[in-house]
Amino acid sequence: MLDNPIARIERLRVEFETKDGPVAGVEDVSFDIGPGETVCVVGESGSGKSVSSLSLMRLIEFGGGEIAKGRLIFDRKEGGETDLAQASQDVMRDIRGNEIGMIFQEPMTALNPVFTVERQLTEGLRVHRDMTKEQAQARALELMQQVRIPEPERRLKQYPHELSGGMRQRVVIAMAMACKPRLLIADEPTTALDVTIQAEILALMDRLKRETGTSVMFITHDMAVVAQMADRVVVMFRGKKVEEGTVEEIFERPQHPYTQALLAAVPKLGEMRGKALPEPMRLLGREQDEIKPIPGTDQPLLTVEGLTTRFAVKGGFFRRTVANVHAVEDVSFTVNKGQTLSLVGESGCGKSTCGRSILRLVEPQKGRVVLDGVDVMGLGPNMLRDERREMQMIFQDPFASLNPQMNLADQVAEPMRNFGSHKGKEMMDRVAMLFDRVELPRSFMRRFPHELSGGQRQRIAIARALALNPKLIVADEAVSALDVSVQAQVVNLMMELQAELGLSYLFISHDMAVVERVSHKVGVMYLGRIVEIGPRAAVFENPQHPYTKALMSAVPIADPRRRKSEKDLNFKPIPSPIHPVGYEPEPNVYQEVGPDHFVLTSASGY
Repeated sequence: MLDNPIARIERLRVEFETKDGPVAGVEDVSFDIGPGETVCVVGESGSGKSVSSLSLMRLIEFGGGEIAKGRLIFDRKEGGETDLAQASQDVMRDIRGNEIGMIFQEPMTALNPVFTVERQLTEGLRVHRDMTKEQAQARALELMQQVRIPEPERRLKQYPHELSGGMRQRVVIAMAMACKPRLLIADEPTTALDVTIQAEILALMDRLKRETGTSVMFITHDMAVVAQMADRVVVMFRGKKVEEGTVEEIFERPQHPYTQALLAAVPKLGEMRGKALPEPMRLLGREQDEIKPIPGTDQPLLTVEGLTTRFAVKGGFFRRTVANVHAVEDVSFTVNKGQTLSLVGESGCGKSTCGRSILRLVEPQKGRVVLDGVDVMGLGPNMLRDERREMQMIFQDPFASLNPQMNLADQVAEPMRNFGSHKGKEMMDRVAMLFDRVELPRSFMRRFPHELSGGQRQRIAIARALALNPKLIVADEAVSALDVSVQAQVVNLMMELQAELGLSYLFISHDMAVVERVSHKVGVMYLGRIVEIGPRAAVFENPQHPYTKALMSAVPIADPRRRKSEKDLNFKPIPSPIHPVGYEPEPNVYQEVGPDHFVLTSASGY
């Protein structure tokens, strides 16, 4: 037990009413948070991490939950302790935002779309601190500078939809820090962000914590983030606390089998050093499986030359095109049969647009795309439809790409029904075989998407992509939203299928550790261009372009003894990809710096 902790959670139990009676979301959980300390609460989705934090804020009642048992003791600013579990909503209104700040997981839903950033930042200050309008505006500007938002005066007058994801998340952090709370609760604050923005936001939170002495309760499933931020770690599993200790104890001497499995499933940057070929991960409980490297072949399957995709920006009274977003600019690469090429970069760098342009889900302005000898760009609508059998896509959000009204067997069978490739019993046998392939029980065939977890839905998306035996699969951030252990299983599954079926992947991701594990070749994208491309070992172990080096240095490492400080990060603000009509950029010029390893020399702007 700590001396004079700021918050004590004692034997908390939270229940949710369901048709079958009450279900416990959290059961008998106790831990303390000391002054100026960061406590990370880790576990997979559904383990009860967010339920504990929402209980402390007493927001759980608004989400259908109820605190059935336990005490939530909070040390108030004026002195004296309050049991938040018994406090009235009036008292809670005074505490929320003023003494306990909260950073929510999804910044777009945490901000009000109809008010400017300034109005949302000043509101709490005027309610809790009785500031005048001018004082609140001055403090809002100071907060925007603290969270390092460029051009803060202009940004204050903007609305949330006018900011990028990383900027919105910074505004949410500024709002949470506005009244200098004693305790800051951060619920997965960097899950949806790129490596570079995540690194900046973690460094920012760490700096604000040191400057203001605020305690932090940090909820995450990313073990590298835990290693970077935590003083102590609480591990949760199925609503219960299974282990607690200092960050060094948890990483170096985990006791509980669940903690050990969680740490074993974390891909660590640098694990593949010295290995020329990708290979599946060793997972706990499956150590006896033989791990084979995946060589692939050296025959090209997909050749992309000079691919350029731009989106028109309309404006003025007649909605004329006034400018273009240069999303993909003069991109060229080849993917060999049975191999994986990964495209990495920050959001907005054009990697997803590149994948969609190749399948012609977005029409490019120019360029050549040849898939196994067929010129995809020259096909009419009917021919293109037939060619799509050979190339399939796994989307980032499996819930959005599945039909909520069809059962899973029908969804996996749908591509075969559309193309008439299999019929009747033969088709249902193939569906059952695909369920076996992606390691889902056949009893799931009658289920609907909402009855599955995120990882299981992603497996259905993979089974559906495999239904027509494609040669190429474009995987767009296919594992970024999954928990560590589920992500490790899905990545291994994709690699096993590649080895068995000779699949080629275009793997689009911002998770550098996963990319290092699965790739034969890696292309780094920045502002619509590939700035460096080559064999995975060359790009990861000997990066040449300044942007690649900056990207590598930002990746948090799952080792508490190798923490990054703010001075390790040297990012420049990304210039705008929007150019006026008629603007023609310089063509890309590459220099070969090693065997098959090319670096952009011109027009890079970095």
